[in-house]
Amino acid sequence: MHQYQEGILAEVPANAAYLSFSLRPGSDPTDALKDLAELCDGNNHVVGLGEPLLLAMGKSVAGLKSCPSISMPGNNIPSTQQALWVWLRGHDQGELLHESRRIEGMLGDDFILTANINAFMYQDSRDLSGYIDGTENPKDEEAVAAATVSEKQDGLNGSSFVAVQQWIHDFDKFQEMTRQEQDNCFGRRASDNEEFDDAPESAHVKRTAQESFEPEAFVVRRSMPWSDGQQAGLVFVAFGHSFDAFEAQLNRMAGKNDGIMDALFKFTRPVTGSYFWCPPMKQGKLDLSLIGL
Repeated sequence: MHQYQEGILAEVPANAAYLSFSLRPGSDPTDALKDLAELCDGNNHVVGLGEPLLLAMGKSVAGLKSCPSISMPGNNIPSTQQALWVWLRGHDQGELLHESRRIEGMLGDDFILTANINAFMYQDSRDLSGYIDGTENPKDEEAVAAATVSEKQDGLNGSSFVAVQQWIHDFDKFQEMTRQEQDNCFGRRASDNEEFDDAPESAHVKRTAQESFEPEAFVVRRSMPWSDGQQAGLVFVAFGHSFDAFEAQLNRMAGKNDGIMDALFKFTRPVTGSYFWCPPMKQGKLDLSLIGL
């Protein structure tokens, strides 16, 4: 029986590592992908394949594409599309380090590690700005429906599409704001996570209210804070049964519809952007039958 990778809908872990890979020129990734399929348990390891990888193999998956870039006044939402993504989930950062090294060694003949981002849970699943992330996530069966493909075909059912962005926060700018200005950026109070009825139109909750789109734009967010020295921010991760809901939200954040940009851009910006297809599981390993493996 096909099923989604369980880590997609599981609670955010205490620690994580996000590994991104490009494909080594001239390589044949078939054997490496087979090894990764055997290793991946779908829980501690969540795996996504990017369009560059499938194009190199002469394969395609309906609904998968590369992440687009979006230009906006004074800012840019970039595309830095990668070939392969592995989200390692766990409790011990040391164990994640060793697992990251093992996977890099296993894939090293065919893939080049382009990023290894260490992430962690902050307080009660808050962003480093102090605001809770993913408050409006759908729950239970609604989450399954939002995040996974169904009623399509064997090898595709139970899979998911994921958008991944690394955001860098400017904490100096954020701390220059009053608490009211900070709350207005999000449309919520940091103190109790209550949404404002009269939040500004630029507030993040107004820009991304999932039920306000036509059709409704529900995703399952599994974002986590990251830090590296004095730089820090959020690894934004959104799973869906397609990229449509994510793109609808992102375009509204960028002000494409009405010229109103999300207030979050006052203190944070994305520096990466990639799309991936997360295959389903079958008999305890990744089901790559859709691409002939």
